[in-house]
Amino acid sequence: MKEIYRNYINKEHSYDKMTMIGIYCFIVVIAGIFGFLYEFIFYYFNGGMKGFFWRGGNFLPWINIYAIGAMAVCFFAYRYRKNPWKVFLISLISCGVIELIGGVGLYVIGDGFRCWNYNTEILNFGNIGGFVCLRSVVFFGLSSLMLIYLIIPFCFFLANKVNKKVFLTISIILFSIILFDELYNLLFARILNLPRASDIYKQIGFHYVNFK
Repeated sequence: MKEIYRNYINKEHSYDKMTMIGIYCFIVVIAGIFGFLYEFIFYYFNGGMKGFFWRGGNFLPWINIYAIGAMAVCFFAYRYRKNPWKVFLISLISCGVIELIGGVGLYVIGDGFRCWNYNTEILNFGNIGGFVCLRSVVFFGLSSLMLIYLIIPFCFFLANKVNKKVFLTISIILFSIILFDELYNLLFARILNLPRASDIYKQIGFHYVNFK
């Protein structure tokens, strides 16, 4: 196991295009689920431990900005995996910039719409306009270490050990399910005036965080 991990750190890894697509699909799915679980737990404590809140706008437990951040970390920080401090700092900065741009963009385009607001949350030191805070970017940096040193090696291991067709079939199906869920709630439900995940979940008793 140590030898496998040492090879991951020190050697350059090369896969064909389809296998890389499968690896990225797995990363997107895992990162989005991880983000949902983090927020599911965090908002339980943020809400005074009185109940759990469904985060994200999908039927499935997946949040898109964590997948976007994971892709940024793969692009900017993976090459520096020999140096965990570089990975941490680059990930912290890149994910913080994504969160800031995403938050401000939604606020401007959506006429004051927010998906998160650090002004109303606990542990919001270093808060900038409610769009980004020190706690969030430090968490992104730490979770990026898990991505680089645990999730990506695991995906490489699957790509190497599992039959290629099986690997691609599973990864692409999982990604496609997530993508359809995302597109349905972002576009199709709005255009066709269909019930969204948040509408249905509110009706059956799930709590949502209301940002101001």
